[in-house]
Amino acid sequence: MIGRRAETTLLNRLYESDRAQLVAVYGRRRVGKTFLVDETFRGRITFRHAGLSPVEVHRGIRVSPLKMQLQSFYNSLVVQGMERSSCPQNWLDAFLMLELFLQERDDGGRQLVFLDELPWLDTPRSGFITAFESFWNGWGCHRPNLMVIVCGSATSWILDELINSHGGLYNRVTCEIKLAPFTLAECEEYFTEAGVRLSRYDIVQSYMIFGGIPYYLGYFQPEESLAQNVDRVLFSRNAPLREEYDRLFASIFSQPEMMKSIVGLLATRSTGFTRAEIAEQCGYSGGGTLSNALGALLASDFVVSYVPFGEGKRSRRYRLVDPFCKFWLHFLGGELGTDPYYWQNNLNAQPVVSWRGIAFEDVCLAHVEQIKAALGVAGVASENSAWMMRGGSPGMQIDLIISRADNVANMCEMKFYSGDFAVDKGYYKTLLGRQEALAKMVSPKLVVRSTLVTTYGLARNEYSGAFTNVVTMDDLFA
Repeated sequence: MIGRRAETTLLNRLYESDRAQLVAVYGRRRVGKTFLVDETFRGRITFRHAGLSPVEVHRGIRVSPLKMQLQSFYNSLVVQGMERSSCPQNWLDAFLMLELFLQERDDGGRQLVFLDELPWLDTPRSGFITAFESFWNGWGCHRPNLMVIVCGSATSWILDELINSHGGLYNRVTCEIKLAPFTLAECEEYFTEAGVRLSRYDIVQSYMIFGGIPYYLGYFQPEESLAQNVDRVLFSRNAPLREEYDRLFASIFSQPEMMKSIVGLLATRSTGFTRAEIAEQCGYSGGGTLSNALGALLASDFVVSYVPFGEGKRSRRYRLVDPFCKFWLHFLGGELGTDPYYWQNNLNAQPVVSWRGIAFEDVCLAHVEQIKAALGVAGVASENSAWMMRGGSPGMQIDLIISRADNVANMCEMKFYSGDFAVDKGYYKTLLGRQEALAKMVSPKLVVRSTLVTTYGLARNEYSGAFTNVVTMDDLFA
């Protein structure tokens, strides 16, 4: 298994403990939650069940979602050894069946129950949460040999109903694991194990598109180039991920169209939008509905919020950071997506070249810890933010400022280049202007250093002294 070493160690430690465990594993859809549990506990799972996708449940079937979920749960029990009886009519009966099933097989050793996609089981007016509370509080938590692992891609549901619950499940989760996408280093390890030979230059570009999501990387074919893989997976007529954008939102959110409208807006500006701007441009009120929507997008890691450098909390912005969503909206949401060989035909086209520059900034923002390590300040506390000079020229914008506790602010410029990046006279003046403007608004004790984050390095010339530090693509793979 690539990466996930800390998570695997923790799960095994919990398994070997002598107390009841309720473990929540959550994270973005397709990030590998199910694979993590399956691989860690291969041959040790007593009972497993996965909720039915709401997309499939509502696809032309007249049976109620509750009945379908209960029938599926009952079927899982039967397939895994329970004697046939009758399908439960409600979740209280369903969990009673599970209790009896586990009691029959209890030999004193650890019993592991894996409930995958738990939020999908909680259909409207189903009483699922009440029944699950009864199962755990009235029975499960009193059995020291029981370990229950629940997974879910609907991160906001996991947080609201389980981890941050104010009801019967308050403080009942014994461990939570939030699974993150692969880093560049882990992507490289994955491709190596899969026999896919790509240069680091191309691995970075794959990250710009697929964002380190293992499920997406699994579609790569070793005999194809990056461009061929991108066309086959995303642009071809039967591309396996062509409908993935819509599936993502339908499977995670109860109001997918609202979420897509917000994400669509955020994709139009790299610096993001304030809450008031989102409410105005999407036509939503600034009340609880919008708050819940933004909270769900934040929890699912599609969006991040930040306060621009030097500004107050009222200036908080929301920014789309999910690479797959950004790529899909930029290239597949319109007419560009009609060419089955679009990527191969447009590798050097200006729209793609411009996109790479912006997308590389997102890759860098996802690897700030690696940038800090390259600067030799991995252990120094810092705040990371963007900065936009109000009323200034369009060039007075910095996408990453690392404000460090050792009184240094790294003003980072991110440049995706096919060779060494060269500073010319015009850009040199722009850099000095940004540095001077930033220095005027920070504390006198803070030193501003221009830092270049680029693919291969900095070409030495009369203007290269504008940069104090240089971080290369290889550093991002640390």
